[in-house]
Amino acid sequence: MDAAPRRYHHGDLRNALLESARALLEEDISALSLRAVARRAGVSHAAPYRHFSNHEALLVELAKEGFMELRTEIANASVTRNFETDRITTIGAAYVRFVARRPALARLMFGPQLPNREKFPELGEAADGVGTEIGRALQDAAAGLAVWAAIHGLAMLILENVIDLGQRRAGLDVLPSRAEIVLRSLFAVERT
Repeated sequence: MDAAPRRYHHGDLRNALLESARALLEEDISALSLRAVARRAGVSHAAPYRHFSNHEALLVELAKEGFMELRTEIANASVTRNFETDRITTIGAAYVRFVARRPALARLMFGPQLPNREKFPELGEAADGVGTEIGRALQDAAAGLAVWAAIHGLAMLILENVIDLGQRRAGLDVLPSRAEIVLRSLFAVERT
């Protein structure tokens, strides 16, 4: 008599599910479902519902994590430079580096996969934290919003392959330094 297959039991199911979801997101967001996350984590298809009420709740959690990660990277980058233009370019390089390293996550954070954002105030707070961090680094909330808009626009144009800053030929590693050059030019013109 064959024994029934034994299910793997996670000591930390939530983190195992999130880890599986992160991997699936980077592979192919269209393949990211609660069932696929459960399969990858080695748990029953019902297990994800212990922590996520539905697919959208899982995506919201991933996006919140992304905003927190981006905010941390901006905070770390902003303490390395003294002059405002240097902080702007350093923050811009960190932002573009994040988008280049985590393109699927960036698309989720800012894209149409979460059409009901207003139902998740914690997601809005996490997103606002990015702007707050940039404003804090520049010691000016309004300038922070303007810089965020410029950096984000540049990052999305690059991500969607609308403009080429050399990444098509040289690869994504060139993007932070090229973004710094573009931002330095933009903000130098503004100050003259």
